[in-house]
Amino acid sequence: MRFVIAIEPSTTTTAFGVVVPDLPGCFSAGDTIDEALDFVLEAIDLHLEGIIEDGGEIPLSKPIAEHLANPDFAGWIWAIVTVDVSRFEKQEEINISLPNDLL
Repeated sequence: MRFVIAIEPSTTTTAFGVVVPDLPGCFSAGDTIDEALDFVLEAIDLHLEGIIEDGGEIPLSKPIAEHLANPDFAGWIWAIVTVDVSRFEKQEEINISLPNDLL
């Protein structure tokens, strides 16, 4: 699943901040952009885990164009990250029979 992220540029006294607008409360930071991107992937995973544990559903990401209009993120860098959410999907156990030549 793809998530839009907003990266706040660093300054001489602050690190790169990263916010996931479609996951309120999900944020991270890093001393470099690469570090910030690595950390935000971990933050998203933990945030989604909390949502699922609380009985919620993974929210869909809004189009990046909607986020670009948000003045709270003026001057920030925009990116999209892909997160494997398959471990959060409900699993069903089934028994099937297949011909031997397919195995």
